Amino acid sequence: MELKVSTGISGFDRTIDSLRLGDNVVWQVDYIENYRDMVIPFVNQAIADNRKVVYVRFGDHPPLLEQSSDVVTYEVDANMGFEGFATEVHRLIENEGTKTFYVFDSLTDLLSSWYSDLMIGNFFRVCCPYLYELHTIAYFAIHRNVHTYSTIARIRETTQVLLDLYVLEDKHYVHPLKVWQRYSPTMFFPHLIEDHHVKSITASSEASELFSNINRVEEKMDYWHVLFARAKEDLDKDRQTQEKTKRLLMSLLMGGNSRMFELCDQYFTLHDILQIASREVGTGFIGGKSVGMLLARKILKEAENDRFRPYLEAHDSFYIGSDIFYTFIVQNGWWKLRVKQKTKEGYYKYAKELREKILTGTFPANIKEQFVQLLEYFGQSPIIVRSSSLLEDNFGNAFAGKYESVFCVNQGTPEERYQAFEDAIRTVYASTMNEEALEYRMNRGLFDKDEQMAILVQRVSGDHYGDHFFPHIAGVGNSSNLYVWDQNVDMDAGMIRLVFGLGTRAVDRTVDDYARIVTLDQPTRKPLMHMDDAKKFSQHGVDALSIRNNQFSSIKADDAIAHVWDVERDLFASLDTETMFRLKELGYKNMPTPYIFDFHKLLKHSSFPNVMRDMLAEIATVYEYPVDVEFTANFQNKDEFKLNLVQCRPLQTKGLGQSVQVPDLTPSESCFIQTAGHFMGGNIRLPVDYVVIIDINEYLYLSDQDKHGVARQIGQISRYLKEENLLLVGPGRWGTSTPSLGVPVHFTEIQHADAIFEVASEKKGFSPELSYGSHFFQDIVESDIFYGAVFDGHEEVRYDPSYITNEPNLLLQWDEKYHEWKHVIHVAQVQSMELVADIVRQKLVCR
Repeated sequence: MELKVSTGISGFDRTIDSLRLGDNVVWQVDYIENYRDMVIPFVNQAIADNRKVVYVRFGDHPPLLEQSSDVVTYEVDANMGFEGFATEVHRLIENEGTKTFYVFDSLTDLLSSWYSDLMIGNFFRVCCPYLYELHTIAYFAIHRNVHTYSTIARIRETTQVLLDLYVLEDKHYVHPLKVWQRYSPTMFFPHLIEDHHVKSITASSEASELFSNINRVEEKMDYWHVLFARAKEDLDKDRQTQEKTKRLLMSLLMGGNSRMFELCDQYFTLHDILQIASREVGTGFIGGKSVGMLLARKILKEAENDRFRPYLEAHDSFYIGSDIFYTFIVQNGWWKLRVKQKTKEGYYKYAKELREKILTGTFPANIKEQFVQLLEYFGQSPIIVRSSSLLEDNFGNAFAGKYESVFCVNQGTPEERYQAFEDAIRTVYASTMNEEALEYRMNRGLFDKDEQMAILVQRVSGDHYGDHFFPHIAGVGNSSNLYVWDQNVDMDAGMIRLVFGLGTRAVDRTVDDYARIVTLDQPTRKPLMHMDDAKKFSQHGVDALSIRNNQFSSIKADDAIAHVWDVERDLFASLDTETMFRLKELGYKNMPTPYIFDFHKLLKHSSFPNVMRDMLAEIATVYEYPVDVEFTANFQNKDEFKLNLVQCRPLQTKGLGQSVQVPDLTPSESCFIQTAGHFMGGNIRLPVDYVVIIDINEYLYLSDQDKHGVARQIGQISRYLKEENLLLVGPGRWGTSTPSLGVPVHFTEIQHADAIFEVASEKKGFSPELSYGSHFFQDIVESDIFYGAVFDGHEEVRYDPSYITNEPNLLLQWDEKYHEWKHVIHVAQVQSMELVADIVRQKLVCR
């Protein structure tokens, strides 16, 4: 038979047929003192019955219980945020075990830290079932006429016992609203409690007199929205009041004190913050990517003489608050799994399971309605759903490419468009459990940080061209040029990585394709590699959105530009006369006119490069730090265009470093690598302990499957040697997704290396490409990895693999199963080897 437990008031025990182990008891009160009147007899009875009693203290109100050896008190800081608070409470409940009796402070007091009814409901939803599971009894309180109906409904749905407590003329009345699995003919009447005696108020005259004196009001807005509504009233008040209100709202939308917070405080007004809040779906933080984009745009708008305003495309983004992410996790019943995954033991163990669940989750009805309204706003305009986590795009941690962004072409019926939008949000949420994101957070000591995922929803910049949608150009811009291959390059002028069409080809290492690298001091300067064949080393494909097929697609560059109708095409590409004559000779007709995407006219005759240079410099000056931006641009003519700054973050860089002396070698002096230019990472003098080199000839003839196998082994070796100074040398591009172009390692597999070199072999089809501005580039810079390209056979370049391969191959010392790769991978421990580079003189020697 189920064990009954006393409330400490015997008459009330009879009224509700006592409490049961597993009960969560919620008291709805007007004043905290009224709740305390019910807590004291419950605790005294529990102590008399030799129960373990725990008081969870977090409220702003006076303590409910005096310090006592009979009661264990835990003080939990609600200011750590929902996840930290809920996780700490979960773990203390886990440690206290079964059949413990709990008293919690008033849940309403959490509003002073979270400002969100939604999150109070979420906390109760994750806490209550766990207490029930451990056969505890827990007392909670909420203040009447403060919370939304939906919050009360979620609490009523989850708790076992819900009680209204009224105090009128010093008399206590309890009105049970829910008593799970118990019933009596008088249970749900109001009851007058006098000491241990309870009188049921069944007469209509008494009941009506009682309730006529009780203040019941209409539906309350979420406290979050109440706060922002009140803030609008401060727009007409003095500057000091406005600034105080602004900083409070900023802390709710953008996080606590940080360098980014200070910059936002410097540039945003209260009106700006209220405008941002008006475009938020749900509540909580809008995330680092949104903040970075908004701040950069504001900096440019406020520049002297309105210098940049004519060039800025208007934006009408929306922000899905981080609280929606938590609500999604909680309401689908995955909170306990998330808590397990947040531990060191479960960090990788439970990530895959959680990721798979997130991809199948459902959203609450009220959130769905807000999503519908957002989509109705955009109509059938293509949109992009982008991650905007709390830590993303901030000083020190860029998270470049670690989380997903999903294009929604946004075609079809409203139902089809809505389903695609929901799927995109789930995909972004699930990407928090991707391997690279997990590794990134772990390696930067962020695995236990509160990484809240908000979402930035942006209208895709561009127009319809034939059956496709894309902007004229897009790319990545850096205010500081970290890859100086010519002594005349001005590092401070910056650099951009430019593509025609969507900017995905500017941030990813594309297959057999090349973005245009532009040094902004001399935009028409030839690119960094030896490119005798301009056609070969240009852009061949264009990323676009297929309107007909309702999906992201890649099309041939000539086909894409053939449909451009609103601006002269030669702004972006030059006629490929050689190919045109060849096609004519061969008798081809009705073929698209062939072009070479060199952007020559754009870079030489338009104001675009100067505007980009000045924009980057303006933002970097305010940041007092180099910056990395993503942009699109659409043109009417060479000097009339609109730039859309879609992202901005601090560019991680260590600068030049101390000057070093690079030895001048005679031809008779041996060395491993010597090159003039084509390296990045500042001045360096690096002692090398181990070198891992991949034999180009052996690698060339491997199958794609075996090349992937080589990449996995490189990852293992890199982890084994992570405490050593490690140099990796391989053919073509490290980190490519195409094995024929290089070594398809994931960045997490080479992140422990101190330096990497990409070796060119024109005969064998391997060509280095730094992919300046790509996510791979950002990872190299953030991880402080020195990069070099070796153009073997070119003037001022020496490369002698035998310098390393003459040393014993240590590959098999870790595992005999590596035997099949011993002719491909050579691992050597070297003595007294140094990598020395002077970025100013553009000289490098490794010997």
